[in-house]
Amino acid sequence: MPTLQETLTLLNLENAPRLTLCRATELQDAHIPPFLPDVPALLLDVEKVDREHLCRILQTAYDADHPLRLVLTNNSVTDVNLGLLGVNELDAPVSAILVPALPAGSSVTAFAEIVAHLRAPDGCPWDKKQTHQTLRKHLLEESYEALDAMDQNDPAAMQEEFGDLLLQILLNAQIANENGHFRMSDVAKGIYDKIIRRHPHVFGEVQVSGEDEVLQNWEQLKAQERKNEGKLEKGILDGVPLSFPALSQALEYQDRAARVGFDWDTMDGVLDKLMEEIDEIRAAETQEELAAEIGDLFFVLVNFARWQKVDAESALREANKRFRARFSYIEQCARDGQFEMRDMSLDEMEACWQAAKRSGL
Repeated sequence: MPTLQETLTLLNLENAPRLTLCRATELQDAHIPPFLPDVPALLLDVEKVDREHLCRILQTAYDADHPLRLVLTNNSVTDVNLGLLGVNELDAPVSAILVPALPAGSSVTAFAEIVAHLRAPDGCPWDKKQTHQTLRKHLLEESYEALDAMDQNDPAAMQEEFGDLLLQILLNAQIANENGHFRMSDVAKGIYDKIIRRHPHVFGEVQVSGEDEVLQNWEQLKAQERKNEGKLEKGILDGVPLSFPALSQALEYQDRAARVGFDWDTMDGVLDKLMEEIDEIRAAETQEELAAEIGDLFFVLVNFARWQKVDAESALREANKRFRARFSYIEQCARDGQFEMRDMSLDEMEACWQAAKRSGL
């Protein structure tokens, strides 16, 4: 069995500028590798763990064709791609594995350094001028662009937009750090503790029957946390941001109310309420009454969508997308006929609309 020094010599790592040492047993109960992927890592005591499991954990951060260097217990070295780690038969057991680094910038830590550089004296004039308030609109824009990518189910676009969102988070955290308010490590630690605390059914001994009970426990835990911190007791709906889009806000209100039992027993109650709101719209006598009843109808439609497990905001965005595509088709019909759209009759527009539907738009 090679010693650590012998292993370093076999791999020519005696003078490596950066190297993470990690016992392979640390990955036994892990779900992702516990080290930065843009720094080479040397896994020791590999003979004590299941190599197939080790292969699965490493592939959460590295491609299957990522090269590895294996040190065998007979003091020899062999190279193998990660995907073959768990299936290759070797002449001797493996004692250590060198996992070469991914390209520079492949970790959140490396990106945090870039963001800090942008704000440094020798950084970018635009980035140095930003505040939480000036970045607010950019965070909102990037959030909507990420939602667009998710609506389109476009993995490449999601990857890019999630990166843009990460920039906004790190930039705001860097500004807070410079102002002495909090660091990015505080952000990470805060959400780390919160997730563990609010998932006692995963990280503790609590048993739950399903998703509904998880959400009920979540609200109870939040209330207990506020009480322990000496904060004024908040209403169940107080945590829903007032800046939420209206449909999303309505859905969140209804979800939270349902967690404490304020909900219809069956879908029939929702449908009856829907018909009641339509009748009240018909009976409205003033513009103010009409606006209020239309708002109530929207609210009940969101509730109907919730009962059907449909996200109302996403459903309306999809409807908007379909309308835009079909309306553009009508415009193209007008251009093909070399006349103005305003000169088309409603029946002609409807015919184009139906043609757009048949084409899959």
